[in-house]
Amino acid sequence: MKRELPVYNIEGTDFVVDVASLQLCEKANPENVIPLFDMRDVGDGYVFDYSPKEKNIPALFSDDTDVRTVKIPDLVQLDPVGMAEKYGCSVHEVQGKTDFALMVNQQALGRRLMGQLPTVDIAGHTFYVDITMDMLRPKDDFASKGIVFRQIDHYYDDDKEAYVIPYNPKKHEFQELDYENITSIPKDLIVISFPHEIVLDPVGFNRKGGWDETDGLKLKNIKSHFEAKIIDWKETGIEQTIKENIKKQQQSKQADESRKTGQRQRRGPKL
Repeated sequence: MKRELPVYNIEGTDFVVDVASLQLCEKANPENVIPLFDMRDVGDGYVFDYSPKEKNIPALFSDDTDVRTVKIPDLVQLDPVGMAEKYGCSVHEVQGKTDFALMVNQQALGRRLMGQLPTVDIAGHTFYVDITMDMLRPKDDFASKGIVFRQIDHYYDDDKEAYVIPYNPKKHEFQELDYENITSIPKDLIVISFPHEIVLDPVGFNRKGGWDETDGLKLKNIKSHFEAKIIDWKETGIEQTIKENIKKQQQSKQADESRKTGQRQRRGPKL
């Protein structure tokens, strides 16, 4: 039997507490939602501006003058059963905890705050996520250029929410391709995929941006180690690029041969 979700009343309107989606949904109008991450985290709950007229956070250019500041408790208080189910623990374990303590990996956070950099395994080699140096820095390979984030920003795939880049496993580094002239799949390169640096090291990313080092961790969480995925070249669309380049080169070659033939005909036979 499906569990009936708890309800929380805000200024006379009932909202269903949906911890699965981390949002409040108006009971009478489920399409009207207030996401948790549109609220301001104050440690022991969430604060946001609320318009009784719109029954939501007021729109950016709203002319509503009746806007009130609302504070709601942590989700562990609003729905301890749902939070226990979502994060794989018992209701007893949830008791006395804050949302932050439950939703964020405290062991990984502790290691990071003590100075331990997250790591990424790429085709069997360990890389450090070094936000200060703006790169994935290969362990025990000082000759490698590594993977510099600013050099691969155009390889970020919004649909996959990850970087998808060509990688040289022998040199342990990113290697750019000449997409205008490539005519075969590189035999010495593979394609790898890994998350954005804000996921790889949210603490380091926050520090570099000047934000609180734990900002947004409830949304992103934190891990100490990742493993890059190896992607088949066929999934990258490179084969179509190769076909087009081969066709372009053949057409260019034929044009050159036609031009040379025309030049010989204009000169006439030699005496």
